[in-house]
Amino acid sequence: MSWRLMPNDLPDWRLVYYYFCQWSKLGLVQEIHDKLVTKVRLQAGREASPSLGLIDSQSVKTMSVTTLKGYDGNKKLTGRKRSIIVDVLGLVLALRLTSANVGERAGALLLFTALGQRFIRLKTVLADQGFDGVNFLVTVKATYQLTLEEVCGVLGVKGFQVVPKRWIVERTFGWWAFYRRLAKDYEVKESHAEAVIYWTMIRLMSRKIRETKS
Repeated sequence: MSWRLMPNDLPDWRLVYYYFCQWSKLGLVQEIHDKLVTKVRLQAGREASPSLGLIDSQSVKTMSVTTLKGYDGNKKLTGRKRSIIVDVLGLVLALRLTSANVGERAGALLLFTALGQRFIRLKTVLADQGFDGVNFLVTVKATYQLTLEEVCGVLGVKGFQVVPKRWIVERTFGWWAFYRRLAKDYEVKESHAEAVIYWTMIRLMSRKIRETKS
């Protein structure tokens, strides 16, 4: 989407783009997002900090002008990889963008670093088989004090399976599918691409808060 094609009832596109860049650079967009995560969790009757997380990644195509991109051999596409950790409500706890050729485990380490000490109750993270490996699991436990548990489908059963808990993180990706701006990665800078995702989640959470109050 070109910034110049913004609706006429909004301020001049240059002003909107300026604040988008500034707020992204200062980390203000993520700060707003994180505060809403806490608000939605408390409103749902849960602790501010989750005790269980779910991790996964999504590879998406990028535009030709985009930097930081690579080829994902599994998905057969050139683009970026969106790695996320969500809570049981599907809210994003950590987000990192890499080129699509970066492996699941390397992306996971970036996520765990991004988590820092923000969620003191978070002890267990559910993952699929792409995050396995004894040495990797030991490293995660020793470095980040997190237990990574592999959750897989039933052996011998072909086709799509709804894996307990794992569907939650897939639903978050599904939410993004309703936003055309996230169908591809249109941003040149990865920080702007992350900001677009945060704005999407801010919109979703704001709606949830409003619906709960009404």
